[in-house]
Order: sequence, then structure tokens, then C-alpha cells
Amino acid sequence: MAQQIPAPVPTAAQFANPRPVISTEYCAPYSIILAVVKKLMSVGNFDVIDTNSTVIFEVKRKLMTLHDERVLLDDAENPIITLREQRMTAHHRWNVYRGKSKEPNDLIFTVKRSEMIQWTAKLHVFLANNTEEKMSRETTFGNALIGKDNYKVTIRPNVDFAFIVALIVILEDMNHISERDEKAIGIGVAVANIGLTVAGVEPLVS
Repeated sequence: MAQQIPAPVPTAAQFANPRPVISTEYCAPYSIILAVVKKLMSVGNFDVIDTNSTVIFEVKRKLMTLHDERVLLDDAENPIITLREQRMTAHHRWNVYRGKSKEPNDLIFTVKRSEMIQWTAKLHVFLANNTEEKMSRETTFGNALIGKDNYKVTIRPNVDFAFIVALIVILEDMNHISERDEKAIGIGVAVANIGLTVAGVEPLVS
């Protein structure tokens, strides 16, 4: 079954070329809005839906594992990526792999906090071929006004929306997006060799 592409959102500004991190399959030529909906009675499990209430992704937390893990599934429940936290790291590091793999050859990117102690949700993202973890420049991921339970993400054209969802999952775990908070926070991401503002986050009004 082909991957469900989210419904378009009208926009004046578009990026000319796709900016894939996970796959060009997740780079729509138009701006899209995705809603991140937390599942009741669970921690770390989400549905990601578009403006037509179509489920685009599902996030499942793996239980009974040494490392904290999440799997991002497509609409047919095929695994797209596995997100795995590295324990005992000062900057709260996550590795993201293709499919269900955890092999070094299948590593796509690594995410870590820019500082050990920080008041804004600022991440550094290193692609797998950036072995020295050098940053090109830091860019804005967006500004967030986080609601109690659910929120929506507006993603620019040709930006990898599966990649953005992966970052949201990691931010959730880092407790920068908390179901107990309702406040404005800054979300920054520095991605080596990718310099652009990619998304904004705000509460989902049901």
C-alpha cells in the first residue's frame, strides 16, 4: 500500500527542491498540517493525522527494552524508522535507524540537546555521514505554543515530514513538550548541511 500523503495547505512560499532526510516519499510539494494526537492511557504512543483526519503515521513505544525506543509506522503499519535513546549520555542523545534496524549501517541521523541544561527545546541533528558531528549553522525549527494534550505542526513544502515527526517524538521524551504545561517555548534545531526553517507547532483546537 502506498504511503498516504497529507492533504495540502495553501501557501505562497515554496521550496524549489525536496529536502529529504528519511525519504523523498515524505516531501510533499506543498505546505501541510499534521496533528499529533496522544493516545489515552499510554505514554509515548501517538497518532499523526492530516486535516482530513486521515492517519498518516502511528508512533508506538516499545516496552520491556533496555533502551527507550519508539517505532514510527506508516498508515499500513509498516515500520519506517526506529528511534532509540542512548542511555547515560549528558546531552540526551537519540539514534534514528531505518525500519526496525538498530545496526550502524542503517543509522540515518542522531539527535542531541545542544546543552546539558537549557530552557528552550533546542536540538542538534547530525546525519549519519557527519561522523565528526560538525555543525554548519543553527536554524529555527519554529515557535511553539504547547497545549495540554494535542497540537498541530505546520510543515513547509518539500520538507521531510517524517523527519519532523521524529523530532517531535524526541522532543516529547525530553519533556520540553509536556502535557502538564501550557506555555510558549522556543524550538530550535541545528541540522548539519540543512539550513532552513521547517515547521511551526501550536495547540490543536478540537
